[in-house]
Amino acid sequence: MLLKDLISALPRKEVRGNAAVEVKGLAYHSGAVQEGFLFAAIRGLKEDGTQYVPDALARGARVLLVDQPLEVQGAVQVLVPDVREALARLASAFYGEPSSSLVLIGITGTNGKTTTSYLVESILTADGKRVGVMGTVNYRFQDRVFPAPTTTPESLDLQKNLQAMREAGVTHAVLEVSSHSLDLQRVRGCDFDVALFTNLTRDHLDYHGSMEEYFQAKQLLFTQGLRESRKEKRFAVLNGDDPRAEDLARLARGTVFRYGIERKAEIWPRSFEERPEGLSFRLTTPRGLLEGESALIGRHNLYNILAAVSVGEVLGVPQRALVGGVAGLKRVPGRMERVPGDDGIHVFVDYSHTPDALEQALETLQKVRSGRLIVVFGCGGDRDRGKRPEMGSVAATGSDLAVITSDNPRTEDPLKIIEEIEKGTQRTGRKRYEVSRLSNGWEAPGYAVIPDRREAIRGAIGAARPGDIVLIAGKGHEDYQILGTRKIHFDDREEAAEALARLRRKGDR
Repeated sequence: MLLKDLISALPRKEVRGNAAVEVKGLAYHSGAVQEGFLFAAIRGLKEDGTQYVPDALARGARVLLVDQPLEVQGAVQVLVPDVREALARLASAFYGEPSSSLVLIGITGTNGKTTTSYLVESILTADGKRVGVMGTVNYRFQDRVFPAPTTTPESLDLQKNLQAMREAGVTHAVLEVSSHSLDLQRVRGCDFDVALFTNLTRDHLDYHGSMEEYFQAKQLLFTQGLRESRKEKRFAVLNGDDPRAEDLARLARGTVFRYGIERKAEIWPRSFEERPEGLSFRLTTPRGLLEGESALIGRHNLYNILAAVSVGEVLGVPQRALVGGVAGLKRVPGRMERVPGDDGIHVFVDYSHTPDALEQALETLQKVRSGRLIVVFGCGGDRDRGKRPEMGSVAATGSDLAVITSDNPRTEDPLKIIEEIEKGTQRTGRKRYEVSRLSNGWEAPGYAVIPDRREAIRGAIGAARPGDIVLIAGKGHEDYQILGTRKIHFDDREEAAEALARLRRKGDR
């Protein structure tokens, strides 16, 4: 593609050099540069991409995308106000604007994005559509599954994936859109049909600084994203029960469609029932009553179902596919995922890593339990410190036994993180138990501290008796733990299964 044709996608640019040069590929990492490539020198959060320009040139870069002129020879320079935004637009143009020929659904919010994306995928598949998904768990389409390094990929990777989906025959793409990706311009150049808002609660304040800045990032999907979309029909699907929904309704550049439980909306439940084996519901919709069942448990999953059904509604999906798609989804990796066992101890792994998500998970299990409720949890390092005592308080008040442990400490001292969590736990007045007491009997309510996550899981399961529920929270589908700068294999589901097996081998159950 000739550079002069490629940069026609940029509203503001200055070219220094020959704009008729051919661009054979794009890269934002110098190690990915090949002969004839354009290299985008992004000024990142930790590193300045301009320092890698010499390496990019040595590897064959012929065009540089920069925000200020550089003293280099042998390359055309395209100067733009924002390299990230420009790269997003160029990536869409380079790959033939793939989202223009896909039905593109963007899902944002603090909690529920992943489960809702699975539900939307199941509903659309039940309607015979070919669906691709990019989200927290993985990127997948047409029986191909790829690891997800980030919830929403960098713009260049995003557009490349959308083009691969289009070539594979995908008709509908579902994208989890994180606040980081919106702030970092990753979804510019995407033509959205539907923008969905699940909720807004505390998270990522280490990055955004305040809840207002966090919201400002989220709302970009409904203002900038829908405004720049070239689709004829655009929809903003909103959780009407969230306090921020009306702000988004005023700002959104598309037809607003609300769902909710607490107040009547376009879709709301006339009745519903929560059971240990799942949910049943009767929904009022613009097309009449919709009755169905789901294997997912908890009120928070009813919200996710309402969100997914709303997406199907605005896209005109037949009601049989709405019901069949919801019923057809049996599990979501790491989202209230049951760990099989025949010991009478019910173990669940859940990704809940915010105070609100953890509170909802505990409330869900409180409703279906017959015995005691034990929770294992921690908080990630190098992330929002303010939520740590909140997590401690929520865990202690929502369970019979809270076991504080390490999550992904990253470069922080795990014991310091635990100290900050414990401040919230102590405020509840709950008794602290020594680890030795857990397997020898304890009286609810209380908490314990076991820094090693493997030992914490074993300790919690060892402290349980038949009829009890153990919730292992925070990491969900993740199969790793980040210690310092090292990533080691660690899967809560595997560790829980091994802990249950150890009990059986010991003959304790």
